[in-house]
Parts: sequence; C-alpha cells; structure tokens
Amino acid sequence: MVSKPNIVEVAALVGDPSRVTMLLELLGGKALPASELARAAHITPQTASSHLAKMVEGGLLVVEMSGRHRYYRLAGPEVAYALEALNAIATQKPIRSLKEYDQSKVLRYARTCYDHIAGEVGVRLTDRLLALGMIERSGRDYVVSKQGYDRFKHFGIDVDTVQMGRRHFARQCLDWSERRHHIAGGLGAAITNRLFELEWITRIPGGRAVRVTDAGLNGLADEFGLRL
Repeated sequence: MVSKPNIVEVAALVGDPSRVTMLLELLGGKALPASELARAAHITPQTASSHLAKMVEGGLLVVEMSGRHRYYRLAGPEVAYALEALNAIATQKPIRSLKEYDQSKVLRYARTCYDHIAGEVGVRLTDRLLALGMIERSGRDYVVSKQGYDRFKHFGIDVDTVQMGRRHFARQCLDWSERRHHIAGGLGAAITNRLFELEWITRIPGGRAVRVTDAGLNGLADEFGLRL
C-alpha cells in the first residue's frame, strides 16, 4: 500500500527563510557550493550545511562531489515547478532599494526556471508558438502540431528526440511574475538550449537572469514574429 504524500514535511523544509533563499538561488538549474549558498542566505557555512543536509534528506536537493567539494542542485524539475508555483501564489515583498528594483526588473523580464526560459520573454515566446500553431494546449500540457514539428526541425530541434527523453515533454508552467504559463519540460529545455547555442540569450552573472542579445532580438522577430 502506498501512503499519502507527506506535504507537512516538505512545507516545513520550504518554510524556513534561509532554506527557501537557498532553494530559490538554485532555481536557475545550476549546482552551487554550500559556501555560495550560505552567502546568499546570509548565514554561516556551518548553518548552511545543516540546512542543506536536511533538504537532501527530504528529497528537495541532490549533492554532487567534485574532488573535495560538494555542489548542490535541485533534485529535479518537479521541485522547480513547485517553487515557481509557490512564487506565483505568494504575496510580493516590498522593494526597499534601487539594487532590489534592478534585480527584480531583470528577473521579471527574462530568467531561467530550472532549465527553461521564463519571465516576460518566456511567456511571450510561448504565446507566439501558440499563435503560430506550432504548439497547442492539451490539459496541463502542450502538444506539438505537424506544422510545429517541421518548424522546430528548421529551428534546430528534433521533437522526436526530445519526446524520447524520460522527463515530461511539454508542460504548462505557471510563471510567478507574469501570472501566465510558459513552456517547460523537455521541449522548454530544448528551446532554451537552442537560444543559448545561437547566442540569442546569455546569462547575466550572479543569478538566473538572462539577457536577450541584439542577435536574439532580430532572430526572435524573424523566426517567430516575437518583437521585444
């Protein structure tokens, strides 16, 4: 017999301010050392290690060894989806400095949500794919049309190969800043990887925000009719 999910345990792990700060720091899909996560949460490395051990034990994080160093990352896309959904329903904290305003502005415009693009750019790109008939809504997911197969192949994405992966194919992920859906799952990751390969987007150092390059502005307009 399968027992019920222990939501209380997960809620307790996420509910601590230091732990949720570290989880959100990892939401961009990168693996980070405990020292960097400690700085982000403004706690000592020893306290961070204790929190991280609890989140690994609770299934929210996995730890990877590189020599003598430990690197932590989210345990999988489902953790990222849950964090993004919590962000969407949470009340927004007031911005108290120009630095916070600037950080919020770039995150809301374009960021990575685990391994796919989110924010205004992610939502508007998803809207364009729907308008072009490349994808269609199907319950909580997206499906690719025949026209979409051909256009994605032209763009450099083999949909069949993506579908053969073990993860969810194309999921509707609720964007916390836009309060609408962007495309996640294997297809969302493949699109984002292709945008990085083409150098249409680049990472902004120090977080999960991304910048749309001049080549990206032109390419997104020419390929999908997306004018940012």
